Amino acid sequence: MIKNDSAAVPPADGLVLRQARPADLDQIGALLSERGEPDDAVDHRLVVTDPDAGLSACAVVVDGDRVVSTATLLDEEVCIGGVRLPAGQVELVATDTEYEGRGLVRALMQWAHERSAARGHLVQAMIGIPYFYRLFGYEYAIDIPQALNVNALPPPGDGNATLRAARPSDIPAMAALQASAQSGFDVTMPHSAACWRWLLDHESSNLVVLEQTGTVIAAARTTPPGEEMLLAEAAARDEAAARELLSAVGALAAGEGLQVVHRAGTVTGNAWQEFLDHEPRRNAEQYYIRVPDVAALLDRLRPLFRQRLASAGIDRTGRDIVISTFGAHHRIPVLADGLGEVVTGGAMQSPGVVGGAGVAPDQLAPLLFGPHGFEGLTRIRPDVYAADEELFQALFPRLTADVLSYYLPY
Repeated sequence: MIKNDSAAVPPADGLVLRQARPADLDQIGALLSERGEPDDAVDHRLVVTDPDAGLSACAVVVDGDRVVSTATLLDEEVCIGGVRLPAGQVELVATDTEYEGRGLVRALMQWAHERSAARGHLVQAMIGIPYFYRLFGYEYAIDIPQALNVNALPPPGDGNATLRAARPSDIPAMAALQASAQSGFDVTMPHSAACWRWLLDHESSNLVVLEQTGTVIAAARTTPPGEEMLLAEAAARDEAAARELLSAVGALAAGEGLQVVHRAGTVTGNAWQEFLDHEPRRNAEQYYIRVPDVAALLDRLRPLFRQRLASAGIDRTGRDIVISTFGAHHRIPVLADGLGEVVTGGAMQSPGVVGGAGVAPDQLAPLLFGPHGFEGLTRIRPDVYAADEELFQALFPRLTADVLSYYLPY
């Protein structure tokens, strides 16, 4: 039995789940390094010693004085159609092998979700091992872009630009370049201010900038040289800067091979087309999304839904929008001056009778954030359907997405 001891009471008998303490840090680091990567201990200290996160972002399960399991919750933000959604991301999860199979991760995930709710998060996003986190309410929703092989490099520039390691003073310029790169996507997750600071001292990847006459004209994140390098999160002022960035990073790779994460439609994505091997995707790779409170999320998205209805020229005044997840249903009143607050009711097995849509609970995240949209999901999921297809295709279109996360999903 695990006691949830948020008040930091010394453990009596059994295991205790509590907030991490300074004295736990060495044990947490050792556990993360043993069960994950050596750099995880560094990453954890960066988070818990940062004023924007701190030790309250981390929980542990202890057996006496021994830390046997841990997890950390990061504050994030997901943006969709101009609506900003506070979000959480669970990272740095590890359990001692002697204590596996005892529900410790489940208890820590419950702690993380309760903390996430208390912080006002409307969704949680995650990069996680296949299937496992579906046990905790997560569903695959957002495509992870491919990492493509570089088969040729642009010629070097005129020597006026220099590739160097990023410095704290570069953060505003890097953030501005990323904001520009993400502006063409429907769904985005930018780096938080804290995450930018962590990434400067992160050891498993490096932040680099391309500088010309004192101005940062491109930025990216790379894995260290020595093995096949990965160039990710690339953003550039223009296509000339993008080609210069690829050439300079390619020189660092020194013939060991280079892959780049393709951000379709961005300056770098367009500039690098001819230099990449655009092989067909062989495996599905997606970010997890969890929607803990459907009504709260739909309510926050009302301005976006109103905008989509207006763009489609659909007038539903006086008629509710009904979305059933079969075990419950949600009504959004359409008023003359906008959309009313979401009203949640009980089970509704046949939403088509009232002109509504049926959406299986595990398809809500893909519907709201994913690349298929309502039309695409109805083609592959019998439990996603609507009586008024035009209405729900307008409300839930196919979406493009760009996610920046603490860890690279490659």
